[in-house]
Amino acid sequence: MTATFDDVYFMKKALLEAEAAYEKGEVPVGAVIVVDNRTIAKGHNLTETLTDVTAHAEMQAITAASGFLGGKYLKGCTLYVTLEPCQMCAGALYWSQISRVVFAAPDLHRGYRAMGASLHPKTEVVRGIMEEEAATLLKLFFKAKRS
Repeated sequence: MTATFDDVYFMKKALLEAEAAYEKGEVPVGAVIVVDNRTIAKGHNLTETLTDVTAHAEMQAITAASGFLGGKYLKGCTLYVTLEPCQMCAGALYWSQISRVVFAAPDLHRGYRAMGASLHPKTEVVRGIMEEEAATLLKLFFKAKRS
């Protein structure tokens, strides 16, 4: 029997990373980077843990993937992330020349699109994969923070 590897399969892995962030008191965003149906990097928000505003899930995953591949370019790779990347992460993704970005929930206020940033022109973007699950986790986190 052959396993099915699709966008939902890998977004579930990103959601596991988001849950790990949630458990640490971090904004629950998770990311995985895949090449040839193989997860080569993963990350979740660590901005509070590391007291580092750049320690977003995507940045953690980009660094790990570059280390795994031994180079700065992520051509042929797909990033799965539970929240639309911010402009900082979009810039890093632009320079990495990643082939594909798949995100779950949009970030209408701080996402790269709202901020006027862009990804590399050759990067394919897919939106809305498991959007409801990712958005629910974020809402739970911020509701708990407010109470």
